[in-house]
Amino acid sequence: MTRIVDAAPSRACSIRACDWFKGFVLACAFSAASASAQSNMAPAGGPVYDLLVGTYTTGGKSKGIHVYRFDSATGQASPISSVETVNPSYLVVSRDARHVYAVNELPGDTGPATERGGISAFTFEPSSGRLTFVNRVSSEGNDPCYLSFSPDGRYLLAANYSVAADPGGSFAVFPLLDDGRVGAAALVVHHTGGGPVKGRQDNAHVHSTVFTPDGRYLFTQDLGADKLYEYRYTSDSRGGLVSPTPEGYVPMPPGSGPRHLVFDAAGRYAYLTSELAGTVTALQYTNGRLTPLKTLTLAAPGFKGKNGAGAIHLSADGKFLYATNRGDANEIVIFSIDPYDGLPKLVGRQSTLGRTPREFAIDPTGRWLIVGNQDSDTAYVFRRDPATGLLAQPTRLDIGSPVDFKFTPSS
Repeated sequence: MTRIVDAAPSRACSIRACDWFKGFVLACAFSAASASAQSNMAPAGGPVYDLLVGTYTTGGKSKGIHVYRFDSATGQASPISSVETVNPSYLVVSRDARHVYAVNELPGDTGPATERGGISAFTFEPSSGRLTFVNRVSSEGNDPCYLSFSPDGRYLLAANYSVAADPGGSFAVFPLLDDGRVGAAALVVHHTGGGPVKGRQDNAHVHSTVFTPDGRYLFTQDLGADKLYEYRYTSDSRGGLVSPTPEGYVPMPPGSGPRHLVFDAAGRYAYLTSELAGTVTALQYTNGRLTPLKTLTLAAPGFKGKNGAGAIHLSADGKFLYATNRGDANEIVIFSIDPYDGLPKLVGRQSTLGRTPREFAIDPTGRWLIVGNQDSDTAYVFRRDPATGLLAQPTRLDIGSPVDFKFTPSS
């Protein structure tokens, strides 16, 4: 069930809608052919990017967002600046790369339920890599963990995971002002309900807010309620911004815990990680509807231990799908994507060489993948073979409690 609350001072409404030596990649060593393919892909020089890293700061190992200069010819990352802010565990960068937005994930597992998380805005100067704080607003919920822009770029959406049952999981919609500041929430949508896994699904936990490629619909993944909630989106605030579809939601298996969702560029298929089940599900997308097609486990055959599916991303060419598996697995699982039916097929596995991999990112050239190990205070840059999707030759970065990574052009 959802409850939508217009956070504008003069309006209020309520709408209800039915409620994983381990650094060896499995498969085989790269063949001479694939090595040649990589060599052909590698120019004498390459574009340089800024790499922004979001972290957890409450453990005292980091103070905020770190900026690195990333050389795509060598895969080397050099620190250039940082800015202090509390628990910026998820970041987004504006289309013009002049503004960066971060969640302030509070209160956390042990903080008071009365404390609300935040959304912070920064200006960004690509030439210097410098971030400057602009403003911060309440996320209107607890433990914000995901951000996304509306298709028209007018709004910023935040998913409030909410460890506490009160206020519970929600997402909020924030207007973006002309100077890049975040305005106070215009709309807050509360989810209710839960699932069968005690301690993890005692209440709703909104984990991501993802728009469809056609820009018409919004899907919010609720780990606590085992649902992918469906909403129509309209840029006309008089239409309510978001409204539930007649179907309301896509049900997922009880206890699975849906977390992150990604669409292919053509808007035909989507791929979902379910954290508690440790799975990836392929879904077909048609006119605002997602239909599950196939679910694959992330765990290796015979694996004994805890799983924890996390982030999920497609390569830019849509040929490979990557997902992190936390728990006792601590790996990236690699799938190829069938171009005809969109179904994933296991290609290999790569240890993240640390504990608790969270987010990861593929650089814009498609030749490198960086993943952070939150509980090992490390990140690793892997060379990525565009022909096979496999990862090799890791380079280590020491970063306190790294969580999220975003690449942006460096001027």
